[in-house]
Amino acid sequence: MSSINKISFAIAGCGHIGKRHAAIISHHPECDLIAIADTQMDAVISAIGEICPVFSSIDELLQSNLQPDVICIATPNGLHEEQAIKVLKAGSHVLIEKPMGLSAAGCQKVIDEAAKQDKHIFCVMQNRYSPPAVWLKEITEQKILGNIYMVQVNCYWNRDERYYTAGNWHGTKELDGGVLFTQFSHFIDMLLWIFGDIENISSRFSNFNHQHLTEFDDSGFVNFSFKNGGIGCLNFSTAIWNQNLESSITIIAQNGTVKIGGQYMNEVQVCNIKDYTMPQLPASNPANDYGAYKGSAANHHFVFENVVNVLKGKEPVATTATEGMKVVEVIERIYKA
Repeated sequence: MSSINKISFAIAGCGHIGKRHAAIISHHPECDLIAIADTQMDAVISAIGEICPVFSSIDELLQSNLQPDVICIATPNGLHEEQAIKVLKAGSHVLIEKPMGLSAAGCQKVIDEAAKQDKHIFCVMQNRYSPPAVWLKEITEQKILGNIYMVQVNCYWNRDERYYTAGNWHGTKELDGGVLFTQFSHFIDMLLWIFGDIENISSRFSNFNHQHLTEFDDSGFVNFSFKNGGIGCLNFSTAIWNQNLESSITIIAQNGTVKIGGQYMNEVQVCNIKDYTMPQLPASNPANDYGAYKGSAANHHFVFENVVNVLKGKEPVATTATEGMKVVEVIERIYKA
């Protein structure tokens, strides 16, 4: 580890999310940001100043002999797998923004390389840290809801030409992969994390108002069964006019009904459970604000807290590579169905 037991970090990709990583690392007393790599070097320097060396590519960073403890991959989705393998081969742990990759087979290669190099993979699934999500997992595991009958997830977001700008990687099949990868993978992670794996998938997709902006569909209905019992659906769209409408999850179960909603699944709107009084939950964090559009709740600092604690031997990895790969595998199955 680097100076006075601080953990050294480098960041590959310094767009909206990379800048958020940089801010969190810079403000964390046990972290040290020692490098950034981005193809738009000058834009990065003018945006955040020369707080550390800036390289024009991840290859240049890896050849620099800086040897960070951890390298964060916050580049376009389609590059995650190849870059994560390079990082692991160079001897650093890797933190991969969601999605872990665009194919389960690719994610498996990253996992194999990490095992070979004896390094950690950290996957970012920040919704797991929101107080309503933590509470919902607890009451599901404790069987307070009884048998799960139906689960409905609605993700209705605005992504228009302010997001899908000309010449950007967003909207391309090769680097973006589709809205289930880029926008909604952490909601699929929530389903799997709380209710377990799904089967009997049937899907319908449509591209309503992004034909000139994206190479894939912007909306869809997905129906499925849970292997643990119960049925579910995921309804999603990025064709919402002007601003996000909602992200919500509704559970109909043997002993009651729960709905978590709000613009980014940040509030418990209904809790009607037999012989149960809901505890006071801590406040949720606000959404990631990207100016013209909003993202999911800003919980990235919890992710970095976990990285620090894992590398100091205090706790296990919060979101494992196997879980990150599982989300990708389920998205692949949804798109094939």
